[in-house]
Amino acid sequence: MRKMRDFVLVLAMTSSLPLSVVVVQAAILQAGAGQTPAEPLSPEAQQKLIKKIRSAIIKLPYFDVFDNIGFELQGRTVILVGSVISEHAKTKQDAARAVAKIEGVDNVVNNIDVLPPSPIDARLRREVYATLFSQNSPLFRYGQDKVNPPIRIIVTGARVTLEGVVNNESDKNLATLRVNQVPGVLQVTNNLRVVK
Repeated sequence: MRKMRDFVLVLAMTSSLPLSVVVVQAAILQAGAGQTPAEPLSPEAQQKLIKKIRSAIIKLPYFDVFDNIGFELQGRTVILVGSVISEHAKTKQDAARAVAKIEGVDNVVNNIDVLPPSPIDARLRREVYATLFSQNSPLFRYGQDKVNPPIRIIVTGARVTLEGVVNNESDKNLATLRVNQVPGVLQVTNNLRVVK
């Protein structure tokens, strides 16, 4: 028997801006005749659940600019994705526990990666942060929100990935240019999204 279910992919952008939500219709083949899926969430209930999950992630004690946690909501199952630095390895379990406590969440799949410890990557994180957010940087304003920074800096193997949101295309391009100027950076992947 074929049923349609809404899957919600939530790009849990860590900014004060609204979450970007993409709803994808997916056909699911039910495996067994007598199985009934959990009652689907109404769009209103889904939005409330998304806000609660996002809030729980942002409130994690060691979640900062060098970590990036997002989630997918599939019915009442939350799939945590992203990465945390090794110094914040406990944040991976903290995120799963915090989300599991939310009313309406039936299951949590924790696919958060813990980045390996590396003195080179740790140095690059500090230098990229200083380059992007120093007081003389045009991007200074993005570094002011310590609780929920709009730009996240992920460094692994001397490769830098920028995640989050900026106000315009110029800021996005400037971020790439500034990070490329940091000695030792091998590659920059700019996944920043422009939101207005």
